Amino acid sequence: MTFQLSKRLKEYSKTARSLLRAAQTMTDLAIAAQLKAVAEDSERRAEKASQVGAAKALAREVLKAEHEWL
Repeated sequence: MTFQLSKRLKEYSKTARSLLRAAQTMTDLAIAAQLKAVAEDSERRAEKASQVGAAKALAREVLKAEHEWL
């Protein structure tokens, strides 16, 4: 599961970078603004995927520690 989240995080980040590069080269400001908004959404999704991955890893460690303690 961690691998899938890591892969998802990388894809969201890659998409955001690509969209930001495209937005910076646009001469049409309306389209550039839309691309930037989509890029920012991809960055938020990457951050969320990162947080979910960290929370799941922590939960696994807690369960493992509880099992070892019992």
